[in-house]
Amino acid sequence: MSGQVVDTQSAREFMREALQKITEAELSAIADECRTKRDRFRALLARPSGAPPTEGELRALLRSIFSTRRRTPELLERARAERLASWIGDLVGGRGPVEARFQVFCDRLDGVPESLSYDLASELLHFTDPERYWLWTRWVWDPKTRTGALPLVTMEEYDLVAPSLGTMYLRVGEATAFVHETGRAAGFTPIGQGAFGVDVYLACVYGVYVYTTVRMRMTQEFNRVIPPLPELCRRLLGVHRMEL
Repeated sequence: MSGQVVDTQSAREFMREALQKITEAELSAIADECRTKRDRFRALLARPSGAPPTEGELRALLRSIFSTRRRTPELLERARAERLASWIGDLVGGRGPVEARFQVFCDRLDGVPESLSYDLASELLHFTDPERYWLWTRWVWDPKTRTGALPLVTMEEYDLVAPSLGTMYLRVGEATAFVHETGRAAGFTPIGQGAFGVDVYLACVYGVYVYTTVRMRMTQEFNRVIPPLPELCRRLLGVHRMEL
């Protein structure tokens, strides 16, 4: 990728706005909770015995993901627990390029909304091995509406669109890596050092965007429905009242 990817000025401004609503201590606490979620995902999906998760474990896992939390019964009914566990094993522990495994997993979830399939695939990969894989959820980047946290802090010239979900996952990963490294170098994120720092930062960016959008469109009474930024970030990252 040639040229500048991150809009450093906008990225700094989002962090400045976020820090009016959340403390650095809270940011660190959320990153720690993401590490706890990682440990629990690994315990289920990367155990030495290779035993697949049970239906009860799958249910808890799906309820620890923002986009699948309320659709857990539907997913288990549509895919069936045993088959879904096998597909997850192929995604997380299979061989071959990650973009190919990602695409196969999403294709297998036939009849499930596309956004739900890539949300689930990226959460499973990222929270099992955050050093190798990254997060792509609808609030990070929604190709249908072309909105999300990433386009808010990257240059307009940087195109996240790709021909398939698998290759789009790679594009999101590239952009996320640039945000992470630029944040560390430019100092616009105080949480950029750990594996989950960029996730918490992007959740803050999206939270600020939501507050700004809602404030412009709704009355003060509706604004009160949106939780405070620390809770909103936890909900987006699936660490609010974890059930795993």
